[in-house]
Amino acid sequence: MPEIQAMIRPPIPSAHRRATPLLHDYLADSARCLPDKVALVCMGQRLSFAELEARSNALAHALVRRGVERGDRVVVFADNTVETVVSFWAVLKANAVVSIVNPLTKADKLQYLLNDCRAKVLITDAHIASIFVPATQNAPHLVSTIVSGSYAEGALRGVPGVVSFADALAAESSSAAPPRSNIDIDLAAIIYTSGSTGDPKGVMLTHRNMLTAATSIATYLELVEADVVLGVLPLAFDYGLYQLIMSTRVGARLVLERSFTYPAQVLNQVVAEKVSVFPGVPTIFTILSGLKTLSTYDLSAIRAVTNTAAALQLRHIESLREIFPQARIFSMYGLTECKRCTYLPPEELARRPLSVGIAIPNTELWLVDENDVKLGPNQVGQLVIRGATVMKGYWEKPEETAKKLRPGPLPGEFVLYTGDYCRLDDEGFLYFVSRMDDIIKSRGEKVSPAEVERAIHQIPGVLETAVVGVPDDILGEAVKAFVVAQEGVTLSAKSVQLECQKRLESFMVPKFVEVVPELPKGMTGKIQKTNLK
Repeated sequence: MPEIQAMIRPPIPSAHRRATPLLHDYLADSARCLPDKVALVCMGQRLSFAELEARSNALAHALVRRGVERGDRVVVFADNTVETVVSFWAVLKANAVVSIVNPLTKADKLQYLLNDCRAKVLITDAHIASIFVPATQNAPHLVSTIVSGSYAEGALRGVPGVVSFADALAAESSSAAPPRSNIDIDLAAIIYTSGSTGDPKGVMLTHRNMLTAATSIATYLELVEADVVLGVLPLAFDYGLYQLIMSTRVGARLVLERSFTYPAQVLNQVVAEKVSVFPGVPTIFTILSGLKTLSTYDLSAIRAVTNTAAALQLRHIESLREIFPQARIFSMYGLTECKRCTYLPPEELARRPLSVGIAIPNTELWLVDENDVKLGPNQVGQLVIRGATVMKGYWEKPEETAKKLRPGPLPGEFVLYTGDYCRLDDEGFLYFVSRMDDIIKSRGEKVSPAEVERAIHQIPGVLETAVVGVPDDILGEAVKAFVVAQEGVTLSAKSVQLECQKRLESFMVPKFVEVVPELPKGMTGKIQKTNLK
């Protein structure tokens, strides 16, 4: 455990103090206090905080030179790279709003996003030209495209205002950031949701939202300057992005990888850099537990393992304890609209492994029924979140915003109705039940897919599962389970049903079971149930 002294920094001189802290002040302060410390390790490059500060300042000036003004939107369509990190900070320093988009996004969706937020500048990489070139052909608000990597002359014909990333930086001589005009209630980022029920929605997050979230999460994770954080999740995914933000906040080192596609490559970096914080999702933990060579890697430096996006199953918890016996395991729950709702203190994991914990610092939560009446312990209701992490709303979608942000208990405030069914135990610990849209109504009963999935995960030989409701003339909706077997294991639909009968009430037992080789997943590793339905 790093010494407490590692958390202490020199006081900021009065000349450097700012009346309104903004998100990119994290980088400026770390560059001032720790200029030569390695901030980022990525694809063979090692950049100090001072180098990141200088490059992001130069790119910020390049954006301003291309007409970016306060409140303008800039889309960063790229992998987990040094250029993406520099771009994130640069857009903020240009007093603009950043939206990082996953490079696996298709051209038609990218075009929708560019037009939806009316992006003025696109920052991207030459190797995904086949996607961004057609997407920019009908993006009338786009005035410039900054492209990293090498590309042939004429290859980007028709793309507005093309300039290479390197040339854009080289053309700027100022070492300081552009003059700041934002205050902390201004937008810092737009993070687009997956759009499972329609067009993607842009979640609007202010500097205050993101500063609060980073402070709260870094506090309970006890992040310090001596930490080395693994960044293997997409920066387009808020869970991945906050690894960058929180590392910069405390002056820790971020080891950035493009993905977990090649586990051995990532684990070699984990060992070489002595990674101490390992953020992951169930998909990554499943891959880890199946690696036959895992015991050959020295993972003893890892002090904290974190999970969010989907609840940890009991077998994941057992596996993580075996893989990281010295680490504290943080099971967390949240949604893009407020970043993080809860975390389970690691010391509670053995006592209540299925709980997603308590409210994060500086946040309040409660449950309500269909009539908006507050519920007590052991009752299932919709989760409501109150706190400074709650989004400002959905970008230019007032009707959708009004469904989520409703008047709170105090005059003039709005709180977040998450759309998730949960319950609280007698000690105030939260348990996720289901997304409201996922609830299956069968035989007049409400069936939680998450509860059925937990039961199926307990069946020997099951690797993954997803449960959905399908139309049924008699039942209204029937419970259907999709099951992936572990390597070398043969499962039948009948055997899964028989095992479910031992573990579930009769109306919860899947009427249909389909054994499949894999489940459809999104860019962040989440199972996409809409494709199954």
